[in-house]
Amino acid sequence: MNVESRLDGLLPRPLRHLDRPLDVIRHFTPNWFAATMGTGILALALPQVPGAGSALHALGEALWMGNIALFSLFALLYAARWLLFGAEARRIFGHNTVSMFIGTIPMGLSTLLNGLLTFGVGRWGAEVLPLAQYLWGLNVAMALACGVGIPFLMFTRQEHALDGMTAVWLLPVVAAAVAATTGGVLAPQLEGQAAFVTLIVSYALWACSIPIAFGILVILILRMALHKLPPASMAASSWLTLGPLGTGALGLLVLGQAAPAILDARGLAEAGAVAQGIGLVGALMLWGFGLWWLLLASLITACY
Repeated sequence: MNVESRLDGLLPRPLRHLDRPLDVIRHFTPNWFAATMGTGILALALPQVPGAGSALHALGEALWMGNIALFSLFALLYAARWLLFGAEARRIFGHNTVSMFIGTIPMGLSTLLNGLLTFGVGRWGAEVLPLAQYLWGLNVAMALACGVGIPFLMFTRQEHALDGMTAVWLLPVVAAAVAATTGGVLAPQLEGQAAFVTLIVSYALWACSIPIAFGILVILILRMALHKLPPASMAASSWLTLGPLGTGALGLLVLGQAAPAILDARGLAEAGAVAQGIGLVGALMLWGFGLWWLLLASLITACY
């Protein structure tokens, strides 16, 4: 066995098919950021387990820190692709599926920011709040760019057909709702005008996302009625429909909880109480709709 064969045997299996190491950068796409979304959500969920104690909190914090490293690695790889292979990287804007995954970048960043508010404030104190505000502003800009820019590219540069539609279309527009939920967590930790502006912007972000997602869901139902189930390779995308419903419900609850104190400080106590009530009722309605999609997605998956 020659040296090259031995080295090839030491490489991880996916990398053995690459012609050269730089191909790791050349073929890197934003869908990898979905891994940071899942890792971040798990990190945030662990401390919320009833009776979990300090053990799961410590595990969640460790996962959050690991997720920071993972997100940073992916960001460096994707930035390097634009620097080294810019012409190829730009092709993503014309791709009718891979371009949708650009929305996973701000959503992955949201999990890091939520972790900063959940774990970072307890560890380092209120000194991290200015950093949190900056990251949230960046997150908002990225989410809006995805939520408006990707649909515009769909209208102008990409080729789409109703029979080829999947729930992947939801990814770019849901990013704004995730940023809105993060704003609802951040706002109560701020003071005065900053808290009020964060709350109002978060409600606006929610409105920039969930109604658009509902429109996509309606068209998706029409697509399945006319053209039946998606191909087996895209069957798992049916579960993406739960994203905007779960995130939308959580956003209403979080913003509704933050609204009374913030609006009362501005002389809008009645509006705060209304926001809290709408948050609860609206979240329950979205939860019910989510149960319907959960059953539908289960049936779709069972068909393959």
